[in-house]
Amino acid sequence: MRNLALLIGLTLIPGVELRGTIPVGIAMGYHPLWVMAVAIVTNCVLIVPTFMALDLLYARWFSRWAFLRRQVDRVRASGGSYVQRYGLPGLALFVAVPLPGTGAYSGALLAWVIGLPRRAALAAIAVGVVGAGIIVTLAATGVITALRLVR
Repeated sequence: MRNLALLIGLTLIPGVELRGTIPVGIAMGYHPLWVMAVAIVTNCVLIVPTFMALDLLYARWFSRWAFLRRQVDRVRASGGSYVQRYGLPGLALFVAVPLPGTGAYSGALLAWVIGLPRRAALAAIAVGVVGAGIIVTLAATGVITALRLVR
């Protein structure tokens, strides 16, 4: 149970998310599919609170600063063309690519700034999280297997 809490806690850390949790969980000896499921579910659960936190931060503090308000308004105005060009699949792909700076938090921030509809953005981010989970699990199992063979 303590290790489950550790995996969930790691997944909740921005920048770590499932990209760091899955290799750690597999290295701890847990079944890759179990670790992937825990990481994906945890990552998907944090999407809605992230949107809520962004709304709250903007309403309470950031909207008071004219510079930030103008930046958000500018990005939302120009973001429409990106949404029309790449759409929600572009958001899902952005989240799915397992690189630093991409993930559920970044995807939610991007969707919030651009002003995407919440339900559609939530679905696209969740699809991206599942894709990232599969990619990271496949990569981690391959690397860990290779390291075990080297020993």
